[in-house]
Amino acid sequence: MLNMPDIAWCIIIILLSVGFALVNGANDAANAIATVVGTKVLSPVKAIVMAAVLNFAGATTGLAVAHTIGKGIVASGYINYEIILAALLAAVIWGMIATRFGLPISLHHALIAGLVGAGIGAVGSIAIVWDVLTKKVFPSVGIAPALGFTGGFLVMVALYWILRRKSPLSVEGHFSRLQIISAAFMAYAHGKNDGQMPIGLMAVALMIYNGSTEWSVPFWIIALSGVAIATGTALGGWRVIRTLGVHMTVLRPVQGFAAETAAASVIEAASHFGIPVSTTHCISSSIMGVGATKRLSAVRWGIAGNIVLAWIMTFPICGILGWVVVRLIMLVS
Repeated sequence: MLNMPDIAWCIIIILLSVGFALVNGANDAANAIATVVGTKVLSPVKAIVMAAVLNFAGATTGLAVAHTIGKGIVASGYINYEIILAALLAAVIWGMIATRFGLPISLHHALIAGLVGAGIGAVGSIAIVWDVLTKKVFPSVGIAPALGFTGGFLVMVALYWILRRKSPLSVEGHFSRLQIISAAFMAYAHGKNDGQMPIGLMAVALMIYNGSTEWSVPFWIIALSGVAIATGTALGGWRVIRTLGVHMTVLRPVQGFAAETAAASVIEAASHFGIPVSTTHCISSSIMGVGATKRLSAVRWGIAGNIVLAWIMTFPICGILGWVVVRLIMLVS
């Protein structure tokens, strides 16, 4: 370990966790309000305020995902400051690069890959809780986007049938209001799943500092994470909002409602079981499913392809970054 007192390590990890939450807000949290901004139902400022409040609420109503991140990827007997630091740096670096180019990625998967790479680099494969990865994480990589796409497609088809005799003007008016509710649901679901990542890391850093094996999360950690995510959305979420809400397909309020409702339902179900799924994967694939109900060409598949490529690249890039960073830390220790 680097020759620093435990309190210094703990403070550095808490500060980096806040940085991670800022990047999460600029990328992942922006997904939650992309459609409501893209359909012009809410102004960006109002959408950000709503997202901030609901992300905070989601983060305070369950800690199953925080527990998975904090204790379920690297075994508690092997987790240390170096591994957490390396994983955070890997996720923050990749998150900043992706956000710079307006690519919505999974910060969940970035952090998990960073933890795996750092754990292997510091201790070896024995440090990784492979059972959690194979049963919770890896299946969600394929299942969540598939459920998001299918859910968005089916909800939109059902709405087309239900509303087939309604005038377009009436539909627009009703769903402009309903989409605010669905966007709020989406922001809440994001807080309950993605918003718990920095919470889990700060909590495990405190556990190491206190020499405890008992899992506990002080409220100030939850509050700090929620504020940081909201700030990140306000400062840097615009590129991702434009990619999802405007560039990928043309959305009207009814389509935004369908995409948000389908995606948030998938995320909420996963959060209940402590499964860390990607808000990005769910909402992006749901928007694709909604767009595909018009015609396949309604989705700009070139942009969609770039998004999927960024998803695929996240695991190897962050795993390698985590491994390299932890080895560098060990070299100078």
